[in-house]
Amino acid sequence: MEAQKIAVDAVVALTDCDRDAVASFIRRLYLEGVRDPKRLTFRGLQALARA
Repeated sequence: MEAQKIAVDAVVALTDCDRDAVASFIRRLYLEGVRDPKRLTFRGLQALARA
């Protein structure tokens, strides 16, 4: 759970995106098995760059 919070805080701070949307995406990644906060943050930033 702490990994999710760290990743959401980092992505929101870096991109200024909607916190709920970022939290939803990070939660989905976490449930898929990604547990490392750095990996969650990186994948979140990659997804935002594609959108």
